[in-house]
Amino acid sequence: MKYYSIFQNYCHGATSVAIFGELICQKLKEPIEQSVYKKTARDLTDEMRSNCESLNGNRSNLDKHILKALAEEEDFDKYMNYIHNPRVHFKSFIRDEVSRYITDKFSVSVLPKMKENIKLLQQKIMKAAHVSTEHVQVNRGDAGLWLKSFTQQLSDELIFSEKDLSGVKHDDVDDFNLLKDVLRNKLPAIISDISSRFNTETFPVKLDCKDRPDELLTDHFCQCCWVQCPFCGAICTNTIENHDGDHSVPFHRSIGLNGIYTSNLSTHICTSAVASSNLYFYPNDSDNKVLWRDYRRAGGVYADWSITPDLSVLPYWKWFVCRFQKDLEKYYKKFEGYVEIPDEWRKYSKQEAIESLNKYL
Repeated sequence: MKYYSIFQNYCHGATSVAIFGELICQKLKEPIEQSVYKKTARDLTDEMRSNCESLNGNRSNLDKHILKALAEEEDFDKYMNYIHNPRVHFKSFIRDEVSRYITDKFSVSVLPKMKENIKLLQQKIMKAAHVSTEHVQVNRGDAGLWLKSFTQQLSDELIFSEKDLSGVKHDDVDDFNLLKDVLRNKLPAIISDISSRFNTETFPVKLDCKDRPDELLTDHFCQCCWVQCPFCGAICTNTIENHDGDHSVPFHRSIGLNGIYTSNLSTHICTSAVASSNLYFYPNDSDNKVLWRDYRRAGGVYADWSITPDLSVLPYWKWFVCRFQKDLEKYYKKFEGYVEIPDEWRKYSKQEAIESLNKYL
């Protein structure tokens, strides 16, 4: 059906040049659309990395905002996903942030970018037509040379080549100024048709997965170390995946968050446990008892971590353990008893827990 108007023109005696020019415009439609969405996605990604508070820093900053959001929602299942599947949770959070940003800013930021990008692309197409016309006239070339020059001019902007018009006869196309005029007259309708479908629903659908802003941002934030502390599950903060040296993290959590227990679910913190002279653990639920201060002797993943003795604890996780005590008891069914929580932990409010993230992270 899209070639019906071209057939009509032919029937009314339109020249071969007009038919060839219209075919080029029709073939350009999909590449133009792909290019505009892809370019806008890159522009939007850069904008979010500057203007979106949760996305304008490093992974530690992103982690802080994730923890804030979790505290505000108070959804225990989401917390467990964050603790046990951190990379998956990070991706989900980024995807939600991008979706919210696009929806909230579509009319004031996304749509103007799309309109500007398609306008610039239209100008580049017409410039390519002008340069190609001059090139053919200087070299006394034919339509094949014009098409080769035209596609080469646009190779950095569009996925469009001579092959897209293979089988299209153009031996009798020789008026290249007329061909340029046909593109100038017909291209605006193509541009208008594409522009009319710009909306929040089509934006993610029209992009390949790898070109979506959430995927670009995920690549930016997630190309780093994701190894978790074998005791508490905290994520190594090294920015290099498969890095040399030990894994480490500024703040460890209660080991009970990772399901580790003694006679009941443990509230020990890794850093305070290794400072103790008499606490011990059983690596991988084995019968081998190892002192916490000598944790590296357990070998394997334990030997890969640097845990510095420290008695400080991030208030955020103290609040979490108190707030979700019953949920933790129910979730980790393998232990019997109850969670023994220090009285000092119970004094923190949710707001104080959130504020501690700003202070320490």
